[in-house]
Amino acid sequence: MEDNLTRQVDEIEALTSIYNDLWKVDDEASRVYSMKVEENGYEVTLFVTLPPEYPSECPPIYQLSAPWLKGQERQNICVQLEEIYLENIGESVLFQWIEKLRDILQSKEEHSNNDPSSMTNECLSAAVDTGTDDGQFEIPTIFHGETITDRRSVFQGHVAVVFSVEQVRLVLSQLYQEKKIANATHNIYAYRILKEDTKTYIQDCEDDGETHAGGRLLHLLQILDVKDVLVVVTRWYGGILLGPDRFRHINNAARLVLESAGHIKQTDPASVSGKQLKKRK
Repeated sequence: MEDNLTRQVDEIEALTSIYNDLWKVDDEASRVYSMKVEENGYEVTLFVTLPPEYPSECPPIYQLSAPWLKGQERQNICVQLEEIYLENIGESVLFQWIEKLRDILQSKEEHSNNDPSSMTNECLSAAVDTGTDDGQFEIPTIFHGETITDRRSVFQGHVAVVFSVEQVRLVLSQLYQEKKIANATHNIYAYRILKEDTKTYIQDCEDDGETHAGGRLLHLLQILDVKDVLVVVTRWYGGILLGPDRFRHINNAARLVLESAGHIKQTDPASVSGKQLKKRK
């Protein structure tokens, strides 16, 4: 363990020397760090926690955060990072991980009509009948819930009334304009929109790297029987793994903002008394 700590100290000193202020010490006592990599108009933040067994016996614990990084693309990058570790078991790998991220971003093609800071999700770019009323395309009011904190991870729910998938896209894009939200570790969301003519629902969800979280959030909306809403739960990872508790916090953050915005009946008035929502357009 002492040898691992010495090697970690040497590695952190080297990374600080190489990357200067880009390499951040988030919590020295818990050995939590972050590094923002930006190339070709894209950026991704790598969050790492160094366990006592690293590097001799196990890899760093890591999270990737980027608003444009979704689904299969995120999985492909994680596979490449994990391959680097497997090829260098017992060695320090953070420099190689950072340079691999830089290579990936450098090779990423720029799309003339695609802003990497905006929401990019295939299901939202599909052609959907959103009606002819101009109001359908106005950015709905977004309500922001109170935060839930556990072991330095922070969860916050956001909710908006939506009547079309186009409005879902607009709300997500509006949220991602806030740097704090755009740079969060995860932005999990789910929505349900009732089509009055057919009495059926348009619904979908996104994990944003938190496996199964989007599906659980959509299931919560179904159980609560809410309609015409988009719920987003933002998580800022604090460097300590929460296990199954993270799903409880995601659902509680969603329920809290739904209650406070008046979409469902408050189940525990004391839990939200005195709490105010910020309202933005």
